[in-house]
Amino acid sequence: MTSEQVQFQEFFAAHYPRLRRLGYWLTGDWMEAEDLAQEAMVRTFWRWPIVRRHDRPQDYARKVLVNRHRSLLRRALVRTRHAARTDDAAPVAASDPTDALVLWEATRRLPARQRAVVVLRFQEDLSEAEVARLLQLPVGTVKSTSSRALARLREQLGPAAEDLVGKVTRRTDEA
Repeated sequence: MTSEQVQFQEFFAAHYPRLRRLGYWLTGDWMEAEDLAQEAMVRTFWRWPIVRRHDRPQDYARKVLVNRHRSLLRRALVRTRHAARTDDAAPVAASDPTDALVLWEATRRLPARQRAVVVLRFQEDLSEAEVARLLQLPVGTVKSTSSRALARLREQLGPAAEDLVGKVTRRTDEA
């Protein structure tokens, strides 16, 4: 085995679980998350001789995963453009769930871009600049999208919103 292959195996072992979790946060489905994480790792492996020279090759893999997810969303949008969407307006219904489940349900209802920004910004704890770079958006767009997403979460969650949304945003602000 070459040293490049050994380096990639170490990279894979260290970063695959986090990529898979990011895939789950973006899709809400472990199978889709697994597919996204695997594809990100395959594409990273193909370019490993170049990628490994970067300070943070995990950023490349994360960007591949996010871009692939965006591509799949675009395809799904084309397929369902004219289909009626009835589940978007459903209120958050929870009878004594944990905070994380309530917040996840509300996050899942966000539009794809808002969900991606919230997950990368607050779950993955990336800066606005990092999220902008990953999603190929201006920093101002990330800020406004984040603001709109948090407002929508507050609207969906009602009285519990300040507690739940505050926990997420405070964690990032304190870092």
